[in-house]
Amino acid sequence: MNYQERLNAVIPGGAHTYSRGMDQFPANAPTILEGGKGAYVWDPDGKRYLDYGMALRAVTLGYANPEVNAAAFAAIEKGNNLTRASTVELAAAELLVDLIPSVEMVKFAKNGSNATTAAVKIARAYTGRRYVCIPRQHPFFSFDDWFIGTTAITRGIPDGHAAATLVFDYGDIVSLKRLFDEFPGQIAGVMLEPATTLVPCGNCPETLTAEPKCGGCPQRAGNFLVQVQELCRAEGALFILDEMITGFRWHLQGAQAYFGVTPDLCTFGKGMANGFSVAAVSGRREVMSVGAIDRQGQERTFLLSTTHGGEMCGLAAFIETVRLYRELSVCDHLWSYGRKLRQVLVEAAAEAGVGEQFRIEGPDISLAFVTHDAQGVPSMDMRTLFCQEMVRHGVLMPWMAVSFSHGEQELDLTRKAARAALSVYRRALEDGVGSYLEGPAIRPVFRQFN
Repeated sequence: MNYQERLNAVIPGGAHTYSRGMDQFPANAPTILEGGKGAYVWDPDGKRYLDYGMALRAVTLGYANPEVNAAAFAAIEKGNNLTRASTVELAAAELLVDLIPSVEMVKFAKNGSNATTAAVKIARAYTGRRYVCIPRQHPFFSFDDWFIGTTAITRGIPDGHAAATLVFDYGDIVSLKRLFDEFPGQIAGVMLEPATTLVPCGNCPETLTAEPKCGGCPQRAGNFLVQVQELCRAEGALFILDEMITGFRWHLQGAQAYFGVTPDLCTFGKGMANGFSVAAVSGRREVMSVGAIDRQGQERTFLLSTTHGGEMCGLAAFIETVRLYRELSVCDHLWSYGRKLRQVLVEAAAEAGVGEQFRIEGPDISLAFVTHDAQGVPSMDMRTLFCQEMVRHGVLMPWMAVSFSHGEQELDLTRKAARAALSVYRRALEDGVGSYLEGPAIRPVFRQFN
């Protein structure tokens, strides 16, 4: 059996996240990886690829950062997971509290789904209300039933289980107000990502830079996050920001600092420990304290209780990651490289004559490529072709997540690969894409049937 067959034989889906599955990559992509260093990964045969997946955006400094690894190894030598809370656990919690102004208490976890589900539970416990609202444009919040039940994949979820999850449109405050009117006094919280390729303000995403300017913006009243925050305050619901992706990318203090808002609860993960398994649910003391055990007579809320939530190696990695962020101005680099990457891809598309069919969207810190066919219709076939041709030239680009290890050399490699890939893209627009694809097209994760 080949690697893919072996993976499928012992792991449902062939990987431990569906985003890593074989249906998310072109046929010529490596089916399994041996390791990574800096901005590169390699397969068991030693073939090296420049990586823009970066462990599903979890690696922001670069793979196998020596300082982060050393901090994690030192924690392992101290036992890694002890019978009571550890000094590393305390230091990590105090660091996040000191770092993020909205955070007064924190509970650590090992994945984002646990953190966001905990935030939903906190909101319901604190308010005594049933419903939580999420935007339909944001692709993922949790593997738990409260969210997955709102997608096309409902098998295994009891009927009606997700009925307490309401959906609105990001950027449309009227659609959210409509839910508050329909369910008066019943909405516990509103959870959303601060931004994706969509941004909450009236500015064109391309005009945003590493320097936050939202706090004093004369158009601040039109900022969607500000509107959601004010609506939640007025309605007695909690304002919850899911910063799994935006945290430790947009700004060291999160996109909440970038856009000048103050959530009641916020969740973090992915890049906060440069690939080590750390996530967090955090927020105001009054709200987080529903999970406390030192308040005599208070009704208990079973918040998060995970054996490995306080694992010392991951929390030590988080502490060292923050130190390096401060020392190296990592967020500034991520913005700067993103701006250069946009320019490289836009120029390559223009040179190939496919600027209308291959477009770059989103702010420099959160870029996405969008593929269309000759009729201007969004096309997964064309997306697959672009990814396939980038792989052919040594670049693994399932999406665009950059790290501090991406520099001028990586930009040059990307430029050469993109020029070659988009030249093939142009020919496929003229001839039809079918004869150019080496295997099945990439498919959406959230579909009802395989």
